[in-house]
Amino acid sequence: MKTDYVHGYTPAETRRLTDQAGTLADLLHGGTTYPAGSRVLEAGCGVGAQTVQLVTRSPGIELVSVDVSEDSLAQAKARVAADAPDAAVDWRHTDLHDLHGEKFDHIFVCFVLEHLADPGKALVSLRDLLNPGGTITVIEGDHGSAIYHPRSTQAQAAVDCLVDLQAEAGGDSLIGRRLHPLLEQAGYDDVHVEPRTVYADRTLPHLVDGFTRKTFIAMVESVRERALAAGRRTEAEWNAGIRDLEKTAEPGGTFHYTFFKGVGRT
Repeated sequence: MKTDYVHGYTPAETRRLTDQAGTLADLLHGGTTYPAGSRVLEAGCGVGAQTVQLVTRSPGIELVSVDVSEDSLAQAKARVAADAPDAAVDWRHTDLHDLHGEKFDHIFVCFVLEHLADPGKALVSLRDLLNPGGTITVIEGDHGSAIYHPRSTQAQAAVDCLVDLQAEAGGDSLIGRRLHPLLEQAGYDDVHVEPRTVYADRTLPHLVDGFTRKTFIAMVESVRERALAAGRRTEAEWNAGIRDLEKTAEPGGTFHYTFFKGVGRT
């Protein structure tokens, strides 16, 4: 079901996902808790960065976390064992479409749809797993929402490389703006989508470091080799773009990005 994961399964990407989850925990998970005893599916747990947030914010849930990458699943298990040793998680190495006959009270999907060739089909499959009255929570970014100072055509060209390469791999890094129609078209009721905005300047050093540098710029850098191999940028052009992005994390620089969080019911 997944496309080629454009960012790569590397130690650097694991660090980036961890930094992102820690820096944005309250922003992304605020307002999302599940009652003890609820059966919750985390669809696409990756390396477990969001799993830790789920089990610590909703103690006592019956969490089933699935992923198609065996290596990522192993890292997720180790992460939860270290950070939330009392949590009970049912780990599954499987595709979302292979959970036939399972039923859940709630489903949580974070940074997964952007990597799927057919996110609408995935949402329909997930809806069939929900008990009546159950909820799905979906969180996605949208790279088109990246606004920064100082402006730079070289920096924007590097960001556009990421957007284009992800599209070529079958994904959509602009999917945040599509959450509402995707959820409605998949048959969910009472769909509500809201923006969750990150803004960083020198007065917010934890966001400058944790988001601008270690999440966004690191994410763009993750496609460096692909961009160069595809001939989209020369090495000099790529380096200039990254240097200009880094200026947004320096004194006088600013960075803005919007995530979208959607909730639907059955």
